[in-house]
Amino acid sequence: MASIQDEGILIAQHGTGNSTVRCFLRPDKANRHGLITGATGTGKTITLQTLAEGFSSIGVPVFMADVKGDLTGISQKGALGEKLGKILMERGIEEPAFSAFPTTLWDVFGQQGHPVRATVSDLGPLLLARMLNLNETQAGVLQLVFKIADDDGLLLLDMKDLRAMCQDVGENASHYTTEYGNISAASIGAIQRGLMQIEEQGGDQFFGEPMLNIADFMQTDGSGKGVVNILAADKLMQSPRLYATFLLWMLSELFEALPEVGDLDKPKLVFFFDEAHLLFADAPKVLIERIELVVRLVRSKGVGVFFVTQNPLDIPDSVLAQLGNRVQHALRAFTPRDQKAVKSAADTMRANPGLDVATAITELGVGEALVSLMDEKGRPCLTERVFVLPPASQIGPIKPEQRKTLLSESIVAGVYEKAVDRESAFEKLKGRTQTNMGHAQPVEDDFPAADTAAPRASRRGSAPTPTATPAPSGGGILDSIGDMLGGGARRSRASVGEQMIKSAASSIGREVGRQIIRGVLGSILGGSRR
Repeated sequence: MASIQDEGILIAQHGTGNSTVRCFLRPDKANRHGLITGATGTGKTITLQTLAEGFSSIGVPVFMADVKGDLTGISQKGALGEKLGKILMERGIEEPAFSAFPTTLWDVFGQQGHPVRATVSDLGPLLLARMLNLNETQAGVLQLVFKIADDDGLLLLDMKDLRAMCQDVGENASHYTTEYGNISAASIGAIQRGLMQIEEQGGDQFFGEPMLNIADFMQTDGSGKGVVNILAADKLMQSPRLYATFLLWMLSELFEALPEVGDLDKPKLVFFFDEAHLLFADAPKVLIERIELVVRLVRSKGVGVFFVTQNPLDIPDSVLAQLGNRVQHALRAFTPRDQKAVKSAADTMRANPGLDVATAITELGVGEALVSLMDEKGRPCLTERVFVLPPASQIGPIKPEQRKTLLSESIVAGVYEKAVDRESAFEKLKGRTQTNMGHAQPVEDDFPAADTAAPRASRRGSAPTPTATPAPSGGGILDSIGDMLGGGARRSRASVGEQMIKSAASSIGREVGRQIIRGVLGSILGGSRR
């Protein structure tokens, strides 16, 4: 187990007696972010578990995705087996003080943990466009679908709301041309096909209410240990774009929800982004720039982000420069790309006169790593070749009955299990269709005035009639900043009461601040508006 001392969290060491080298992760430097890399089977998962235990021990909540399904053992007390005992003896490492750690299980599909949901409107068109793999034109049409829903006062909460809205816009596209611009049937079809693919993969279960309250990730138990939040991601990884988008949304929610705090003695939360290469795969330049911006800004919110990947080349240089704490496991130099990765990893770690870093990377054994952490002045320490300490909790997955117990005794048991389906775009559009079918109209002027009884006025070429009370606004420069950062559409969605949790802002100033933040994060994934 990573022991806690005045120097910080001890995560690795080498040697005995006076020649012992120890590597401490300072809690006050954990929000400078970090990188854990290494080939498959070199020990990244153990490093992840050891780090999570260390943070939990000092009262810092942790979030991490369980990609391989073997991190849930952190919830159970470990034991000294024959194999582990032999390894500890060979490496001169003391037996850990075996312990279990408070754990909450989550699952987008609601099968192996508490359901995690977000509304379609909360993700916004930019994140959805990225998830659906839309091109620029199609993404622009999706933006218009959201804008029309905003102007109509239609809530986009779940997948059927968005599908119904797309169908309605497609069928009435000619009526929107003057006010919103051209909407091609091909783009609407591409969006609908993308939504169908997400549904087939089970991703539609992620959309709806009650929406996740990010504060539920930031809990401690009765003894002061930080809760370890584990997302079951083995099934989610079958849809890599959904996985990456989901984690980006979570990171943006953290940024939006947390106040500015600057540098703290320890972070409020540590976020492990496993399989980080999926976030940057085929990413446009604007995406990388936005992710770099968020990684840099979220530090001031007291959140530490650790990227976990096999190859350091998976992380763009602009993002890599933000990651101050490094744990490098073994890499194999079998191909030219592998050799380039080894050189890149060696060049980005602080040189040690007594260590050939590039050579050592290819020689490391399982559980062995090159470690360079930040010192008290924020400088990278000399790179050391050390053994990562074993976790104090169980190594490997838990049994089904243990999972069932964790779920039933969880602090959020029963909060998210039952989905809520309140009246939204799907129900209102269905009601309009049924009403129109039951009332034959001889001329256009005989349409009923009520919004629920007929299509919007905009479909007949006239100006729309507002159906919702505008959200509070600070006006002036604040509104201008929000518009420039792309937050206008999200303010409209909030103004019709779409988000039950986030609508509880207690003051106009706070609401305006949140709108500006949403604008920053709403444009993370780039894309142009039409």
